[in-house]
Amino acid sequence: MSQSPALQDSIVPVSFELYAKDFAAFTRALGDSFARWGFAVISDHGMPQIKVDAALDETRAFFALPEATKLKYKLPVQGQRGYTPFGVETAKGHTHYDLKEFWHVGRDLPPGHRFRNHMPDNVWPDAELPEFQARVGWLYGELDSMGLKVLEAVAAYLGLDRQFFDPTVDFGNSILRLLHYPPVPKDGPHIRAGAHEDINVITLLLGADEAGLQVKDHDGRWIDINPPPGSLVCNIGDMLQRLCNHRLPSTTHQVVNPAPERRGFPRYSTPFFLHFNSDYRIETLPNCVDAAHPDRYPTPITADEYLQERLREIKLA
Repeated sequence: MSQSPALQDSIVPVSFELYAKDFAAFTRALGDSFARWGFAVISDHGMPQIKVDAALDETRAFFALPEATKLKYKLPVQGQRGYTPFGVETAKGHTHYDLKEFWHVGRDLPPGHRFRNHMPDNVWPDAELPEFQARVGWLYGELDSMGLKVLEAVAAYLGLDRQFFDPTVDFGNSILRLLHYPPVPKDGPHIRAGAHEDINVITLLLGADEAGLQVKDHDGRWIDINPPPGSLVCNIGDMLQRLCNHRLPSTTHQVVNPAPERRGFPRYSTPFFLHFNSDYRIETLPNCVDAAHPDRYPTPITADEYLQERLREIKLA
């Protein structure tokens, strides 16, 4: 029997092996964790570790390149493809920028697709790292596929058809972000990632090599998230929270600076931000509205309108 969300006092990992063996149990466990925390930890994800490590090796190699080389891949479309340098992104409502630089990989679209006017082609550092595209592109595909399976469970938990989300995200503006947090030499006003909620539908994150991820609980406490090896951290984003009228919450989280003895070490992580199709209307699900839970969002908004509004708030548009 699954534990009710109200009784959980820690984020209990849910084995992905349940997806095929007992989908109903997978749905209950994952949904209860999302309802309680806005986060879930998925163990036994099944992605070959040797291929995950190869993508992470390419990530480290890129960020070790000279700054002038990395800046060749900074595009005019700021933040959505290629390289974004250190000191740009600033969490909503914060004064100080985050201590990070990153690389974005987006979805490849076929010629003539209706979204090509705002979803540019990827760029790749082929001259410096000839294996980067294949290895990192593989990781994008794996996380995109895993995201669809997670959304199947979310749909079932919300009382929807299991494939409800498939046509809403098949050409979504989903982003794989390769993140580098450099060593933190001293105390200061900046932290690695200021407290924020994610914009998108769901986020999938492979465990980072250094600690720092924290989730804010209902009582204001910050809870450390340290997933076991071979796990994914998954959280609800603001778009899904809005769609389901907060039945599944988008929870505040942050990446804090390391303890003094770890300040000399960088941190790398690879969040995958799964997005709706740009023209999808985010309109509150009728079965998530009742007398006790009135519609918080009576005015629909398209996914791209919402995304652009939020990107401006964090200085990425």
